[in-house]
Order: sequence, then structure tokens, then C-alpha cells
Amino acid sequence: MATTLTKHERNLSAIIHASTFSKYFIPFGNFILPLILWTANKKEYAFVDYNGKQALNFQISMLLYSVVVGLVSIPFFIGFWPDIFDWNFFGLRHLNDFNNFDIHISSDDFKFGRLFWPAGIAGLLQVALVIINVVYTILATIRTNEGQKFKYPFTIRFIK
Repeated sequence: MATTLTKHERNLSAIIHASTFSKYFIPFGNFILPLILWTANKKEYAFVDYNGKQALNFQISMLLYSVVVGLVSIPFFIGFWPDIFDWNFFGLRHLNDFNNFDIHISSDDFKFGRLFWPAGIAGLLQVALVIINVVYTILATIRTNEGQKFKYPFTIRFIK
């Protein structure tokens, strides 16, 4: 396949994949720039059409997975909010006891404990999604620049 592809097609496909990193500089740049490059060149080059669809489908899938992880963690945060309205939560009940310096740390007094497990798991999943996004985007950029077809894993085909 690499012999039938021109250097321009391979470079353009690699740029489409690499342009998804623009999300770190431009809001929604991971959708806007690849979409512009893909729509401008999809009718001329089949290889660019394939790679544009792959890049956009992968970015849409990663956004969807990220939103789902965020939505799954919302009930845990909502369950945490009633404790904030307890006046003893921040120690506000003891504001008049300035002369009593009873400083001790106990795991029973640490009320944020139930918040950290779901937030920690959701945070780890979000970090895993970012790592998957970066690693596979770099792989796709390298492989398409070599003229190989690259198929992203964990991708839902929104654009066919």
C-alpha cells in the first residue's frame, strides 16, 4: 500500500492525526482542525478520507467515554453534599473554644473519606483515557506517515 500512496497523502493523513493534539491549545481543536483537513481533502484521496474518519471517530469516542466516566461519578459527589451542611463538618461548632487546643488526627474525623474513592477512581479512569488518547494518536501519526492503515482501538464508528 505504501508504494501507491504519494508523500502528500501520507503527510496529510499524519497531520490529520497529529492535529488532534491542538485540543491542548484550542478548545475543541481535536475536532475542528481534523474536520477541516479531512473535509477539504476527502474526495481527492481515499487514504486521507479513511484516516480523517478514524481520527474523528476516535476523538468523539474518547469524549463520550470521558463524559460517561464523569456522569458515573456524579452520584458519589451528590451523596457527599449533605455532610457540608452539618455545622460540625468544618468545625464551626467549636469556634468559641479557642482556649481548648485539643489537636488530634483520627481517621474517624476525616469525613472526606467517602469522596476520595469514587473521585480517585474517576480521576484514574480520566488519566487512563488521556494516556490512551496520546499513545494511540502518536502511533496513528507514525503509522500513517509510513503509509500503513491504522485502526484505533476502543472506537465507536460515528462517521462511516
